[in-house]
Amino acid sequence: MDLQLTGKRALVTGGSRGIGKAIAQRLLQEGADVVIAARGATALETAAADLRRGTSRRVAAIAADTSNKDSVDALVAGAVEALGGLDILVNAAALPGGISAATKLADIDDAEALLDIDIKVIGYLRTARAAAPHLLEGGWGRIINIGGLAIYKTGRPVATLRNVGVTALTKSLADELGPQGVNVVAIHPGATRTERTDAAAEARAAEGNTIGRIVDASEIAAVVAFLASPLADALNGEALSAGGGSAGVIRY
Repeated sequence: MDLQLTGKRALVTGGSRGIGKAIAQRLLQEGADVVIAARGATALETAAADLRRGTSRRVAAIAADTSNKDSVDALVAGAVEALGGLDILVNAAALPGGISAATKLADIDDAEALLDIDIKVIGYLRTARAAAPHLLEGGWGRIINIGGLAIYKTGRPVATLRNVGVTALTKSLADELGPQGVNVVAIHPGATRTERTDAAAEARAAEGNTIGRIVDASEIAAVVAFLASPLADALNGEALSAGGGSAGVIRY
């Protein structure tokens, strides 16, 4: 299937590893030009070198901290300069699982909770705010926000809260930008195989979904590539689960 992404210009935050890097790779395979961003410059340049192998598309790397407005504004300006414009923003810059590991109210640390929200929710807001004028300029665009299946689970209040925030932000942006040609969607991965996943984590994931195996980062990337394409115009403001199916759960 031709996803009609040839020549599209994409910015992927959190693109130095894991799901973000897999998304960047898939977009390149579909013919897009890509800027990846992350905080660690060394890991970012290594990832960019990996992504350049086997593609003739443009790949650029820009170090940025999405918890800082000036850094985000500079990132988007740099991406526009490198690619000649911007069509797609994928927000994936967040620590998997989050910073706060608290499971009880009394254990929640304010600073950790606020940093989690700042990086994942407000960070996504910052990049969307900076990128939106460039997407709107072309009359077509995509913003895809990577959340997490912790949104549907109790037990880790801050992890749930930050993913709920991603979904709420997604819907608000979709209502505002959709009528002007920019669709905004969220995808909530569950446990996902990346370069950091060990055998024990794979086994736990296989027991926790309905496909009986862990979902690979490349499979999340395939879903994102479709959502980023002109073929996905019918989806706007939606939050899609991508964790291999949750047994016994019905969502309306």
